[in-house]
Amino acid sequence: MTADTHPPRDEAELEERLSRPSPSLGSALANIAGDLVILGAGGKMGPTLARMAKRANPERRVVAVSRWSDRSAAESLESYGVETVRVDLLDAESRAALPDAPNVVFMAGQKFGTMGSPATTWAMNAGVPAHVAERYAGARTVVFSTGNVYALTTPESGGSREHDVPAPIGEYAFSCLARERLFTDASARLGTPVAIVRLNYAHDLRYGVLTDLAVRIANGESIDLRMSCVNVIWQGDANALALAALAHATSPEPYIVNVAGRDVPCVEDLAKALATRLGKTPIFTGEAAADSLLSNSSRMHELSREPLLPLDTLLDWVADWVKNGGRLLGKPTNFERRDGQF
Repeated sequence: MTADTHPPRDEAELEERLSRPSPSLGSALANIAGDLVILGAGGKMGPTLARMAKRANPERRVVAVSRWSDRSAAESLESYGVETVRVDLLDAESRAALPDAPNVVFMAGQKFGTMGSPATTWAMNAGVPAHVAERYAGARTVVFSTGNVYALTTPESGGSREHDVPAPIGEYAFSCLARERLFTDASARLGTPVAIVRLNYAHDLRYGVLTDLAVRIANGESIDLRMSCVNVIWQGDANALALAALAHATSPEPYIVNVAGRDVPCVEDLAKALATRLGKTPIFTGEAAADSLLSNSSRMHELSREPLLPLDTLLDWVADWVKNGGRLLGKPTNFERRDGQF
């Protein structure tokens, strides 16, 4: 949701773009009064989402909660007027420092490392939500979830819809469904207005599906085609849509919405488009399957009718970022995994 089309030149410009509110976000949140607490704000999306919330309404108190192992990230947010609080959500004594607030965005969770530490994944994705749901009973809450709770589906279907019965694959996906169920219970039992955002896949130039592809192409590595198609959405758009979901939170049943790209492009086509921009020839392996992990985003228009950043623009930015040696987070999405093992 940005008018700029030239690629971000550095991380400062990238983070400004990622945190730039959409024109309609301020009005979407105008009737949502009170402080906003963002839990798990130290992750990949949290800092820019917190900064966007503050930019959308500078008078609102925004509190970003994390362990803040990277203190510089907290200091950066503080320079933009976002308060930071250090809390380990797994620790009961630490959780006592959580600030009161009528509005909450819950972003905490674990995906990578599930195979090596499944117990920690369940503690983060199910144990922590149980505590948070009780702590913020009655607070308007946006819960980040994932399209991984769905079954694989064909691109011809347009992807899974919110009313489809979940069919998770692997412990990560099951633990995310547990997170949803716990907040759904809070919505019914405690009267907590909840919106569940099933995200699939947000893209910052420093990480994301397209960055994974571009890096492999640049390094002469093969592209696995078994997960034949994929959703891609600019993280700035995903931030704005998730914040807008605060106004749609409901009880006793949560409001559920897929946040994903409008299209379901094929991985082979994306790789070829990036390879052309990088001046490389892609190498492919594996046979494209008939089904993939895909989300239908048609309901997303209820959050905003503004256009998303075009896919071609995002492809241009990713290629430029990788070609010019932009910093990477070193966190591959593993989007190609069909067994749910992360």
